[in-house]
Amino acid sequence: MSVMTNQLSAEEQKLKEAYFTASQGQLIWQRFKKNKSALIGAWVLILLIFSGVFAPFLTPYDPTISGRDKEYLNGAPQIPSFCDDNGCSLRPFIYSFERTRSIKTNFRWVTTISTDLEARRYVQFFTTGVKYTYLKFEINLPGKALDFTIPGFTFDTHLFGVDKDYIHIFGTDSTGKDIYSRTLTAINTSLAVGTIGVFIAFVMALAIGGVAGYYGGLLDSVLQMITDTVKTIPSIPLFMALAAFIPDEWSAEARFLFISMVLGLIGWPTLARRVRTHLLTERNQEYILAAQLSGASAGHIIRKHLLPSFTSYIIVDLVISFPYMVLSETALSFIGLGLKDPVNSLGVMLQNVTSADVLLNYQWYFIPVFFFIALVLAFVFVGDGLRDAADPYGGHN
Repeated sequence: MSVMTNQLSAEEQKLKEAYFTASQGQLIWQRFKKNKSALIGAWVLILLIFSGVFAPFLTPYDPTISGRDKEYLNGAPQIPSFCDDNGCSLRPFIYSFERTRSIKTNFRWVTTISTDLEARRYVQFFTTGVKYTYLKFEINLPGKALDFTIPGFTFDTHLFGVDKDYIHIFGTDSTGKDIYSRTLTAINTSLAVGTIGVFIAFVMALAIGGVAGYYGGLLDSVLQMITDTVKTIPSIPLFMALAAFIPDEWSAEARFLFISMVLGLIGWPTLARRVRTHLLTERNQEYILAAQLSGASAGHIIRKHLLPSFTSYIIVDLVISFPYMVLSETALSFIGLGLKDPVNSLGVMLQNVTSADVLLNYQWYFIPVFFFIALVLAFVFVGDGLRDAADPYGGHN
């Protein structure tokens, strides 16, 4: 009995030593793992990010080309199967179809699926299709002086396809575009807008909040006036004015970059206030005074001592800021003030679900809505989990 007690005490001692010697990141990870909803949200978020980044490979068709399948406009989802009345197959398959207009349906298209064995279209993997490029960056702004292109790597392999004709697992829209390809590409676009916007807001918040919190005094008052002014700017009227300002000849890339920059330029005040508050508290600590007496510059003290002292909170703020950026882009594109066709974003795709005709007859248009909800909720759960895990006074064991 005493041996078991000694073993338990030794294990407890090791756990205590591991706890007190663990880094801040290790402690946050241990707390985060205990939050099941946050952990599930993290896996969902990783899956969605992976799907968006590798959308050209995971999707069979170019999402920007209209009328690719002219015989299947507003077509319902085609779900591959292994078995039917004709028997089973080791390869998944779909059937060919015929479309006619019927007076019974007010001359709408009626799709008749062929059930003959010869009409099967077998799903194939790692097929060759339209070319796509990774790591390519191209800016086409008004004026040739600002244009530049970074070439990338071109591939033509896609995850799946069919041996003949086309497959649309999420259906098609009114122009014949593949909704599955558009959805994954839209996730990538919305995440890219959020990343650029969060990065700009992050840099401005650290710079303005750091300077205001470290120096204080008159400079702090001036910067806080600027922060309050930016924070009180109404976003919708601002974007209405900017939408009227954007020339029609701007390319999709230029509009994308402009929207991302504007979201970042109006999204920094909240984080800047938190940085300022923390630095006002920390700047009078002994280790800061020691650094000042050693001759360290203000920039060195802010970068090397003050900001790293609450890195975890900054990371949490960044994660929490992502869903707001995505929501902002989606809302602006939804009301026609943000991105527009041929750019595929979640907001642009949500514009297609506003009509009663879609609600009554083409319900597969709502598939991107579920991806949008999953993306926002995943960010929210992960952000809440990180916030709780980074809080040293949260009562963690």
